[in-house]
Amino acid sequence: MLNQYHIPQIDISDYNYELPDEKIAFAPAAERDESKLLVFQDGVIHDAKFSDIASFLSDQDMLVFNNSKVIRARLIVHNKTGARIEIFCLEPLAPSSEISTIFKENRAVTWKCFIGNARKWKEPLTFEVAVEGTQLTIHADHERLDENSFQVHFRWDNPSITFAEWLEAYGKIPLPPYIKRETNSSDNERYQTIYAALEGSVAAPTAGLHFNEKTFQSLKEKGVQTAWTTLHVGAGTFKPISSNTIDQHQMHEEQIYVDSTLIKTLLAASDKRIIAVGTTVARSLESIFIAGTKLCLNDPDPFTVHQWDPYKNQENKKWIDEITKEEALEAILAYLEHNQLDQAMIKSSLIIMPGYRLKMSKSILTNFHQPKSTLLLLISTYIGNNWKEIYQHALSHQYRFLSYGDANLYI
Repeated sequence: MLNQYHIPQIDISDYNYELPDEKIAFAPAAERDESKLLVFQDGVIHDAKFSDIASFLSDQDMLVFNNSKVIRARLIVHNKTGARIEIFCLEPLAPSSEISTIFKENRAVTWKCFIGNARKWKEPLTFEVAVEGTQLTIHADHERLDENSFQVHFRWDNPSITFAEWLEAYGKIPLPPYIKRETNSSDNERYQTIYAALEGSVAAPTAGLHFNEKTFQSLKEKGVQTAWTTLHVGAGTFKPISSNTIDQHQMHEEQIYVDSTLIKTLLAASDKRIIAVGTTVARSLESIFIAGTKLCLNDPDPFTVHQWDPYKNQENKKWIDEITKEEALEAILAYLEHNQLDQAMIKSSLIIMPGYRLKMSKSILTNFHQPKSTLLLLISTYIGNNWKEIYQHALSHQYRFLSYGDANLYI
C-alpha cells in the first residue's frame, strides 16, 4: 500500500513544456553521427556534433549500452471482407512470459496486444507468411484482457519455424505512436542500434541510435571503456502521465537480463565514471543495484523490483543508506556462481524521479523527451531543474526532439 512509502510530492505540471511539431524529428538524420549533441558539463551548455562525443570523454569513463533488439511487433492482417486489422505485440503471456524463450517457440504463442480496428475482428484470422522459401499459415484468435488490450493466440503447424523467424519475415518495425506514417526501408535499419543483439524490445533504446562504427573507433582511441546490459523496452515507455501527481501513475514492467560479465566489468570499473547510454540503461543499472541489495538482505523475491521500492519509509531503507554498489554487485555475482547461472532475469517497474538517490551512474547520454513523461522525471534526477534551461536552449537552437532527434550528454 502507498502509505508504506514516502513518495515525493511531485506535481506533473512542473515537468511540462511546449513542444511544437516542427521541433519533433519524424525521420532520422542522414547519418547516425550527424545528429547534434548538447553537452551539459559542470553547469555549462556546449553545442556540438555527435561525431565529437569522444572529445568530452576520457579513459576514466565507461559507457554502458543496452543491446536489446527491436522486434517487428506490428502485424497488418485482413479479415475475409478485406478490412485492415493491426496487431501490435506488447509482451508475451504464454507458454512463457520470458522474452528470451518465447521467440524459440515453434507451434503456438500468446501475446498481450493492442489491436487497431478490433471491431472488425469477429472470427479467427488466417494469414500467410513466407519464411526463406517456406510458406507458413498463421492462425490467430483473440479475447479482451482489459479496456485497452487483448490477448492474441497465434498458432502454426510447421515446427521447423520459430515464432522469431516468422515474425521477422512478416512483421513491421513499430515506430513511436507520434510518428503517424508507414514504416519504410530506412526505418528497418535506423530504428535499430548497430549493436542490437538480443530480440525483445517493441521500442528502440534511442540514445544508442547515434552510434556508428566511427564513433566506437573514436571512443576506443580515447580509451573509453564499454559494457553491455539488456533491457527489453516495452510500449509503456511512451505511456503519458495522466494523473496530476506522480503517486497515481502506474509504471510498466520490463525484463532486464544481467550476466556475470557485466557484473565483473562494473566491479572492475568501480573508480570510473559510469555513463548510462539512455534511460533504459539507467533503469537497468539501478534495478541491478536494488536486486543486489535485496540479495544482501535475504529478500524472498530479490529479482522483482517494484515501482516504489526505493521510496520505502526511513526505517525500511537500510539498503539505500548502508549497502554499497560494490556489495550489491558482489551479491549478484555470488548468486550467479552459486547457482551455476550465466545470467539472471530481473523484472522491474522501477520509477526514477527526483528524490531517488542514484547509485550506479551519475551521468547519462539521452535524447530529448516528451513533456510530462516519466523519462523527463528520470532526467531531472540527474540534473535537477537544469532540464528547463537545457530544453529551452535546445528549442531555440534548432535541436530535434524525441526518438529520431538529437542527443544530450549530462556530465
